Amino acid sequence: MSRAAWLAGLLLATTATFPAAAQQAPMGAPQPDKTLRDPEFGVVARHLGLERQVDMLQWQAVGAGYTQVWSPVAIDSSRFPPGHQNPGALPLQGRRWLARTVTVDGKPLDPDVLRTLGEWRDFRPSFSALPGNLSATFQPEGMGLGSAENPLQPAIGDLRIHWRDLNLPPLDGLVELRDGRWQLLPTARVDRPQALDPSGVPPTVRGSARGWWLGGIAVMLAILVVGIRRRRRR
Repeated sequence: MSRAAWLAGLLLATTATFPAAAQQAPMGAPQPDKTLRDPEFGVVARHLGLERQVDMLQWQAVGAGYTQVWSPVAIDSSRFPPGHQNPGALPLQGRRWLARTVTVDGKPLDPDVLRTLGEWRDFRPSFSALPGNLSATFQPEGMGLGSAENPLQPAIGDLRIHWRDLNLPPLDGLVELRDGRWQLLPTARVDRPQALDPSGVPPTVRGSARGWWLGGIAVMLAILVVGIRRRRRR
């Protein structure tokens, strides 16, 4: 074999194997299959998941006394003395939306990557798409929205809403391409906040017409309840 032929063969082998080697490290950012959105408030996720968290100001027994706390669940006040009664169930519930499929460089990301490395982080959304009926009830407060007329002096029954989105750290050195999808390296199984619920089943939104209809009713009831409470305080 001539020297020229040998060099040509070496160059061909190198260029043929280089793309395969490049595939072992992710180059692009993770991409969800669709943009995730809170349909009631118009909030759009920036990354791979979206979570709406709702808290209501309520009375809570502390030792021999009572204090006001923000709680995502209703606190039973049936045994509290007069003047320390809570409104009952929250008129608006928290919800979570997760991307069904996430890809990196056009290849699917194994769900275990999100469960192990995913982190929920607070973010301040743009409320430019907030419907008029909600803007009359809620106002920007901190990182989210609040229903208190005076955010510095909220009353029992006031709501506070904020949003979180699901993020992944840089994946270089944490995942590798195996069996056509990005999977965790054994050394990447570090102790991180779990992306999913302990049950492993996220409360994803299916996007059905029934879900949108029920969500709209829930928001309207929340507006009505908050409005009634405001009139009673006046």
